[in-house]
Amino acid sequence: MNVIVAALIVLFASALAIAALLLVRRSAPDGSYFNDGDRAAGVFGVLATGFAVLLGLVVVLAFTSYDESRAGAEAEALTLAQQFEVAHLLPEEAGDRLAGELVCYGRSVIHQEWPRMQAGTLADGVNPWGVATFKTMRTVEPRTAAEQAAYAKWLDQRLDREAARSDRIHGAAGVIPTPLWLVLFVIAVVILGFMMFFADSGERAVVQAALIGTVVVVMASTLLVISFLDDPYDPGLGSLEPVAMERTLRILDQERRIVGDTGPLPCDERGRAIATGAVAPAG
Repeated sequence: MNVIVAALIVLFASALAIAALLLVRRSAPDGSYFNDGDRAAGVFGVLATGFAVLLGLVVVLAFTSYDESRAGAEAEALTLAQQFEVAHLLPEEAGDRLAGELVCYGRSVIHQEWPRMQAGTLADGVNPWGVATFKTMRTVEPRTAAEQAAYAKWLDQRLDREAARSDRIHGAAGVIPTPLWLVLFVIAVVILGFMMFFADSGERAVVQAALIGTVVVVMASTLLVISFLDDPYDPGLGSLEPVAMERTLRILDQERRIVGDTGPLPCDERGRAIATGAVAPAG
């Protein structure tokens, strides 16, 4: 979330509401439009409570989606590192190929999928390097007990990685439906409209401004937080970044040197295929 843009939105909404209330205040009677202030305050309390309860439920829903996306990205990176280690327990030729394809998978997540999630254009398709590892795995014929155990473990980890990836990309689509957004904005407008009847020509302008300004600041800030949680990949303060996958790739580079894997990778630094027929580009 862009903090400056968010602050400007809050300030603009507050200024607009304050200007509207002060405009209504010019023709308002002394003591506001309500003859019974206690009864009006009770009605306002019902409106505000209903709005607050709905906001709380929406915040929980949005935060749950945000947390699942974050946890999914971390679980995907961890599983990738584990698969890299298991790959070196498989027959050497296929294991080295799988290890290289896993590195390419991580690079494509960072440089191909993440920008598309930020732009909201990531489709529901699979990661092409995930397909490549599956095709390579089909050529593996484990013979020893260790290779057979590694083969079975790899298949389990592949399912875990795909599930984590699904959690990661789920948050990019947003979880709050449009009708719910409409209800939130309608209730907010109703509350602001009701507050206009509290305009009081006998009260100082600064008090009237504070009355509606503070309410608008709280409502606008909360709606912006919900919007941020509903789109956690939108570039800005607090947005989800591929930190876990970047850390995993650094670890994999170290492990490749430790095991003596110096062969060329089938992709460039951005995870795009460079070997003919290896896999389709992810861009």
